[in-house]
Amino acid sequence: MLLKQLTKGLDFTLVQGDLHTEVSGIYYDSRKVTANGLFVCIVGTQRDSHEYAADVARAGASVVVIQHDLPAEVLAAMPEVTVLRFESTRYALAMLSTAFYGRPAREMTMIGVTGTKGKTTTTHMIKAVLEAAGHSVGMIGTNGVYYPGHHYDLNNTTPESCELQKILRQLVDAGCDTCVMEVSSQGIMMDRVAGIHYKVGVFTNLYPDHIGPGEHSSFEEYRSWKGELFKRCDVGVVNADDPNTEALLDGHTCELITYGIEHPADYRADREYRLLRTKEMLGVAFRLTEPDGHSMDVQVGMPGLFSIYNALATIGVAKALGLPDAPIHEGLQKALVKGRVELVPISRRFTILIDYAHNEAATESLLETLRAYHPHRMVVVFGCGGNRSKLRRYGMGEVCAKMADFCILTEDNNRFEKVEDILADIKVGMAKGNPNAPYVEIPDRLDALHYAIDHAQEGDLIAVIGKGHEAYRDRQGVKTPFLERELIEEYAAEKGIE
Repeated sequence: MLLKQLTKGLDFTLVQGDLHTEVSGIYYDSRKVTANGLFVCIVGTQRDSHEYAADVARAGASVVVIQHDLPAEVLAAMPEVTVLRFESTRYALAMLSTAFYGRPAREMTMIGVTGTKGKTTTTHMIKAVLEAAGHSVGMIGTNGVYYPGHHYDLNNTTPESCELQKILRQLVDAGCDTCVMEVSSQGIMMDRVAGIHYKVGVFTNLYPDHIGPGEHSSFEEYRSWKGELFKRCDVGVVNADDPNTEALLDGHTCELITYGIEHPADYRADREYRLLRTKEMLGVAFRLTEPDGHSMDVQVGMPGLFSIYNALATIGVAKALGLPDAPIHEGLQKALVKGRVELVPISRRFTILIDYAHNEAATESLLETLRAYHPHRMVVVFGCGGNRSKLRRYGMGEVCAKMADFCILTEDNNRFEKVEDILADIKVGMAKGNPNAPYVEIPDRLDALHYAIDHAQEGDLIAVIGKGHEAYRDRQGVKTPFLERELIEEYAAEKGIE
């Protein structure tokens, strides 16, 4: 593709070279540049890739995009390379990539979900409802990329812009008519989603997060970047109960649909709801009132109050898209997020589930939700990751000692630490939470899973937390296969558990 086609409508300065230069690919990693590639120099928090301009020229790059001047000797050393200067190379990367991949977002209904908590679950719920309505759906987020017949992991919730545009092209080429994606505040701030307009934007909730060096300077800045989504969509589906909603929507340009429980909203759930527990499901049922006063009963195949909020957001999206009630009901009952309050239905005597909770706040929220189901015993199998903050270990230990009836301490991804040292830190937190809390230490996680199953009592609820959807175990930097759902199912089958 010619550079002239990629830059149409963009503001830039031609420093040297020719806009009729051929471009075979777009890169921001200097190690990946190939012949006739276009390299975008990014000014990062750790490194300025303008330093690699000469290197990528030697590797065969035909175009280099810069944000600030290159030394004269560097320009002189690459006379055959076309050089463009943009005010922001992150924005340039997004817009050039959008053009290179043929503006794929315009060929699908784009749905973006932002917020601190609930993004992953809500995107899965929306995907399930859309598929029940007959749509072919692609999904991008924390758990990776999904489209019919395919799944692979990502490094970031919202990928870098050129990777994102490549993924969107994959979805279109695979026949997807809709894309549901998590939109992080950093994804917006760093122009990863520049050039994408959403049919529907969703706001779940807001809590202090991602504030510090290399992220956001303040909570207000964090909130402001979240709010940018509602200047880039046609319809905003927002949580009327979150105290930050009004400030977050400052300057919004979209039509609004609200949902909630405590405050007036277009789609409102009754405060009273029912908890559902079977071998195959921990769920919740509630009554929904719509804008015209019509009400209907809704059942969600995931537990707790937060699942009601996620379901309300999903219903708001479905209604904004004009979907009928039947696929909404079907999708909400079937929706499943791997590794997030995921039941492993091996027994009618007890319930065992896996969850990604790996810090104090997530663990407390999960156990509070599960406690509402009044189990005979609340059993927690957990550890903490190695080479990470000890505060997480103290916090999880304290919460589990307070809220669980029995704890099974074991490894997580120990990385380069000894499991015994990690468990010792966890026990410091447990002593603070409840010095009399009963527990057992089983360093090998597979042995810990077997112990939990072997010693399960009638009516127990066993939460295996920390790894969730992860499919590996990290010991001394070596990752080996370890998918908890499969290991639990295999052991149950071996033992003949029903």
